[in-house]
Amino acid sequence: MIAYRNLRVALLGAGSVGAQVATLLTEHHDELASRVGAGLDLIGIAVRDVDAPRTAPIDPALFTTDAMGLIESADIVIELMGGIEPARSYILHALNSGADVVTGNKALLAAHGPELQAAAEQVGAQVYYEAAVAGAIPIIRPLRDSLAGDRVKRILGIVNGTTNFILDKMDVEGDTFENALAVATELGYAEADPTADIEGYDAAQKAAILARLAFHTDVPVEAVHREGITQITAAQVAQAQKAGYVVKLLAICERITDPSSGIDGVSARVYPALISRQHPLAAVHGGKNAVFVEAEAAGDLMFYGAGAGGIETASAVLGDVVSAARRHVAGGPGVAETTHANLTILPIDSVSTRYQITLEVSDAPGVLARIASLFSEHGVSVETVQQSIASVESGATRPDALATGTSESSGTATLVIVTHVASERALSRTVADIADQQVVVRVESVLRVEGA
Repeated sequence: MIAYRNLRVALLGAGSVGAQVATLLTEHHDELASRVGAGLDLIGIAVRDVDAPRTAPIDPALFTTDAMGLIESADIVIELMGGIEPARSYILHALNSGADVVTGNKALLAAHGPELQAAAEQVGAQVYYEAAVAGAIPIIRPLRDSLAGDRVKRILGIVNGTTNFILDKMDVEGDTFENALAVATELGYAEADPTADIEGYDAAQKAAILARLAFHTDVPVEAVHREGITQITAAQVAQAQKAGYVVKLLAICERITDPSSGIDGVSARVYPALISRQHPLAAVHGGKNAVFVEAEAAGDLMFYGAGAGGIETASAVLGDVVSAARRHVAGGPGVAETTHANLTILPIDSVSTRYQITLEVSDAPGVLARIASLFSEHGVSVETVQQSIASVESGATRPDALATGTSESSGTATLVIVTHVASERALSRTVADIADQQVVVRVESVLRVEGA
């Protein structure tokens, strides 16, 4: 028998996720009550326009434009509006009213997460946000709770389904970026304006959240190095295939030591990278997400599943609602998050990894030796070099002509150079010097190699 009073739940927003949450709260009312020990009553849904057409079968009497009034009557507030304002003001009002908050608002959490957590701690409330990163995949609780006593070393995440769909289509079907994006838009993976996805903004927000949890340090989203996938070509993806790699947009959160200063700190970054086809993340296809966690004691952990979708994300939201409701029934204050480690946020120049540099060079004697000497001068060790002739105007050229000086041609060749682990600072200086060489037609690409 349920002895505790019914809990009042307010919902802000009735989009694809909000509509699913409202439907599940209503349809599964009795089942959820048996799990919580109290009924969960949806008392209202705040929307901009109560008369707007809706596809979900939701009782019209629940809709209201008075968000503040609704919040003041609630024990649990679910915010699914998105954006910074008025969502931030509504959440702060809810917390100050003593309500727990469940949100999937990654942009707000990345920008104002510490502020919201501080407001919750002051009144003994709690902010839950499992749905903010990787949709239905449970990653927030494992980082916040299960791994709180471990030392997380690195997180590699595919946390944006749109870009993973595009890059996967380019890899599997040989599509161009433009064609793959068009298909992603047609199928609903990409928004009409895909900038937030393809330029890495969405993934950067999620990286800031994951880094804060993993390293107990406030990581502003502005401190996350960000690169998108718009410059990735079909030729680069094909070259990656030949070398045994796949291109993925990765969110990387890592505890590192700056090689110059010796400062121990945190790196958070988003960029397209090569990853071995033997790595578990290489098998993440389509619009799926996955987060690979490397911890000192627990070892390697991988979390995989749907990174978006109304019903899938609603699952994460309802999981948080049940957790919040159980806390109300059990009593006691919310569990505060800690950012007391206060580690230094290190810039991209402090990162060390492997690199693949693709160059178009003159097909002339001694070019390879000159390029190799520049790597050596900057302390960057070369692991492998692959050479192919891009175009030849006359004569015959042996595959090793750049090294032996036996070429009689006057065309160009392509060099694909993979380095051993090197610092970003040393690599960028090396590439800058290479680009200035007369024998270098152009630097076609520089891709980092991760997951080794």
